[in-house]
Amino acid sequence: MLGQNEQNIKKRMEGRVAFNKVLMVLFGMATAVGLVFLVLLFYRVLTQGIGYLSLDYILNFPAPYPEEAGIYAGLIGSVFLMIIVAIFAVIIGVATAIYLEEYAPKNKFTEFIRVNIQNLAGVPSIVFGLLGLTFFVYMFNFGYTLIAGGLTMALLILPVIVVAAQEAVRSVPAEIKEASYGMGASKWQTIARVILPAAIPGILTGAIIALSRAIGETAPLIIVGAATAIYTLPESLLAKYTVMPIQIYNWTGRPQEEWQYVAGAGIIVLLAVLLLMNSIAVLIRNKYQRRL
Repeated sequence: MLGQNEQNIKKRMEGRVAFNKVLMVLFGMATAVGLVFLVLLFYRVLTQGIGYLSLDYILNFPAPYPEEAGIYAGLIGSVFLMIIVAIFAVIIGVATAIYLEEYAPKNKFTEFIRVNIQNLAGVPSIVFGLLGLTFFVYMFNFGYTLIAGGLTMALLILPVIVVAAQEAVRSVPAEIKEASYGMGASKWQTIARVILPAAIPGILTGAIIALSRAIGETAPLIIVGAATAIYTLPESLLAKYTVMPIQIYNWTGRPQEEWQYVAGAGIIVLLAVLLLMNSIAVLIRNKYQRRL
C-alpha cells in the first residue's frame, strides 16, 4: 500500500515537472517574440536616425529644411514639462497614498475611492487631455501654456503613482510601525521617519514607470495646445512650449523621406533622455535600499 502511494506521488511529481517545463518553454517563446520586435524596432530607428544625429541637431531649433532641423526646443520643453509633472504628481500622489493607507477609515467609501483610482490608471490618455483642456486651459484660463500641459500630464500619471505608493506603504512590516509607536513616536513621526524611508524604493519605482509614460505621450499635449514647432524656449510657466514627441509626430507626418530620418534621430534622443531619467531614479532607489 505504501509503495502504491509512493508511485502515485512520483507520477504526480513527474507530471508537474513536465507541465512546468512546457510552461517555461511557452513563457520563453513569449519573451523571445517581444525581444525580437524590440530589437527590430531599435534597428530601424538607429539605421534611420543615426546619420542625422549630431550636436547641431540637438542644439538647433526646428527649420523648414531637414538638414537644418533640430530638436532643441522639444528637448528643453520636455525637461521643463517633466519637472512640473514630477513636482505635482509625486507630491500629491504620495500624500494621497499616505492618507488612504494611514489616516482614512476602512469603510466602503474609501474602498470605492481605491477601486476608482486603480481604474483611472487604465483610462486612455486622450481623456485626460480633454479633462486638461476643460479645466486648465478654459476654466482656470491658463491657455495653451506650459503649466496647462504639465498639470494635464500630472493628472495622467497621478493614479499610477498613487497605486504604486499605496503598495509601497502597505508593504512596510507592521512590526516596524508598532515598534515606533512603542518608542513613543507620534503617527506623523512614524510616517516621516519609518514608513516613508522604507517605502521610498517602491515609490520611486512607480514614479519611474509613470514619468516614462508621460515623457512619451503625445495625444493629451496635442489637445492642450503644445506647439508643433517653436523657435524660442519657454521663459515662464505661462509661455508656449513644445516637446519631443510632438516634434517627432510633426516630422513623421511630412511627405519627404528625409523627414523620416530626422524623426528617427529625434526618437534616439527621446530614448536617451528616458534612459537617463531611469538611470538616475534607479541610482536614488538603490541608495535608499542600501540604507535600509
